Amino acid sequence: MSTLQDVMDQLRLAGTAQNRKVYARHGAAEPIFGVSYKDLGRIAKPLKTDHSLAAGLWDSGNHDARVLALRVADAGAMTKTRARRWLRDVDNYILAEGLGGLLSQSPHARELSDEWRDSPSEWPASVGWFIVTCTAEQTDIWTADDLRVLVTQIEDEIAERPNRVRHEMNGVLIAIGLRDESVRRVVLDAAGRLGPTHVDHGETGCKTPDIAPYIERTLAHRQKMAARRAAKAAAKAAARVSA
Repeated sequence: MSTLQDVMDQLRLAGTAQNRKVYARHGAAEPIFGVSYKDLGRIAKPLKTDHSLAAGLWDSGNHDARVLALRVADAGAMTKTRARRWLRDVDNYILAEGLGGLLSQSPHARELSDEWRDSPSEWPASVGWFIVTCTAEQTDIWTADDLRVLVTQIEDEIAERPNRVRHEMNGVLIAIGLRDESVRRVVLDAAGRLGPTHVDHGETGCKTPDIAPYIERTLAHRQKMAARRAAKAAAKAAARVSA
């Protein structure tokens, strides 16, 4: 079993000055080693799920260690107390989306999203909305009526919310639009009234996608993949019959 010091040493050795510059442009602050996502994946793989190690990595205060913590933490073991404590440390969108993604798999996803979405602060609200993006298609968490209410709220508020919250709200509209036809029309109508979402991504190549075209492309991709799976299943069935 790897110790916290072992893993911190691996992260330190994998870091580069160039990656530190890149991550700084995305809002990551010191202390940071600058570990590529490829190397983070390599380091995370043998660790599997290790909630105790994740706690130590997060508490180190190092950006790369916190990204890794979000990969190896046990979503099912995340308490609301720990979630709130980790949230207080979030100071960039990388950690905000990482924490939101982790908590979307926890038993507290809906409760924490409801608690944080309306925060006037950028990062709590961003995490709250990103949880919606990750869970919008889960009918055990959101009813169609719940999602219609969120679409109305986004349309009313998005122009006045903090920069990164606008990006996450835009993502929520896409996620809701992908759920099913009953809510897709509501999203597309709202998107038509809103127009493009304006987000400052700083000195990065990141963009906030246009809602309707993104939904259309994703649905087309899903249909293509479904057809491919159906064809593969039919071929297997035919092979069994002829055997």
